[in-house]
Amino acid sequence: MDLIERIINKEAKIGVIGLGYVGLPLVIEFCRAGFHVTGFDVDGEKIAMLRDGKSYIRHIDASRLAKGSGLRADGTAELIFTPTNDFSLLADMDCILMCVPTPLNRYREPDMSYVFNTARMVAKYLRKGKLIVLESTTYPGTTDEDMRAILEESGLKAGEDFHLAFSPEREDPNNGTHSTRTIPKVVGGYTPRCLETVRTLYDQIVINTVPVSSTKVAEATKLLENIYRSVNIALINELKMLFDKMGIDVWEVIEAAKTKPFGFQAFYPGPGLGGHCIPIDPFYLTWKAREYDFATRFIELAGEINTSMPAYVVDKAILALNDAGKTVRGSHILILGLAYKANVDDDRESPSYRLMEKLEALGATASYHDPYIPMIKPTREFPQFAGRRSSEIDNGYDLMIIATPHDDFRNIDFDSLQVPVVDTRNVIKEKNKLCYSA
Repeated sequence: MDLIERIINKEAKIGVIGLGYVGLPLVIEFCRAGFHVTGFDVDGEKIAMLRDGKSYIRHIDASRLAKGSGLRADGTAELIFTPTNDFSLLADMDCILMCVPTPLNRYREPDMSYVFNTARMVAKYLRKGKLIVLESTTYPGTTDEDMRAILEESGLKAGEDFHLAFSPEREDPNNGTHSTRTIPKVVGGYTPRCLETVRTLYDQIVINTVPVSSTKVAEATKLLENIYRSVNIALINELKMLFDKMGIDVWEVIEAAKTKPFGFQAFYPGPGLGGHCIPIDPFYLTWKAREYDFATRFIELAGEINTSMPAYVVDKAILALNDAGKTVRGSHILILGLAYKANVDDDRESPSYRLMEKLEALGATASYHDPYIPMIKPTREFPQFAGRRSSEIDNGYDLMIIATPHDDFRNIDFDSLQVPVVDTRNVIKEKNKLCYSA
């Protein structure tokens, strides 16, 4: 029986490497579909929590991971999800999905160490007939050039001895409308047979798969999606700064413009970009474009504008403190929201970290309050903040900055606190003299 038949019959064993915001939802969907799934991760704490039926991602309810939940085959008591850090079990997997980080290094160049090191690990246990899928966002050519070369060090040939494919993740944490199952899944294969195999696999868990002609097209598709958002967010951020000088409320402008039923899509300003996708992914194409002696001017300009937003917010904070007769040095400032988007516990690339860094460099003490992130865990870029805990909201601060539009913040009576507030997210609808838009 070939792999496609095994997938259709739910006999193929699925291995998911990386149990974060991308990998864990995939695990759940494959288990719901009746597959035996093994989840691999180097983080022993995550593995222990999953074995105990606990979730470390807020919007993924622990009940979906607990024993007796949807992670068992329908009508049986057989456990079909195995979390582990024993990578030798890759040898038993028929389909291996790689969902590992692709950050930027300090020079804003792709850090491919996670992908390539994982590929080397997979190559150690590669056998004929397996399907290897990369889901991590990357530059065109990663899958069928760089990763293929690593996998073929095993002596096996892609497209002949094993299947190779790319299918970009499209997760949007805590999206109440779209889920892993309902978001169309783009798939690209190294060969037509590779494409048929990967499409069959994802057909088991998503409503609609979107096949494209190559892995490079699939890789470029993901980049286009996030570059589109990055450029448009940069545009609205630039207009926010201009309209502020002109005495025009950018939020009112957006609300009026989006009443047009065609030709306009609303994007919203903020204190900077956050999340793993939009601040990072565009620079993968910028880096790859240098190989072709091509300058991606739109991408780089958007990056300049978006990365300048924390400095703009700090300038607003200095103005607000000045109006109160205070200086930034020696002030105690509370940042409301550490997550990069509303109502999630995801702080990856959050602009709040930049705000804290800049304010403390100017001599302020910067605390944060976030109902979803009680304590800051170690991060690659901001290790100095690890261990800090969420502070309570009270009137003991010289200034507050609303950086994340959590629903919780919309119910706060800021008037009663009598503390100046810099609102970067239009959370406060009825603004008084102590409220500054930024």
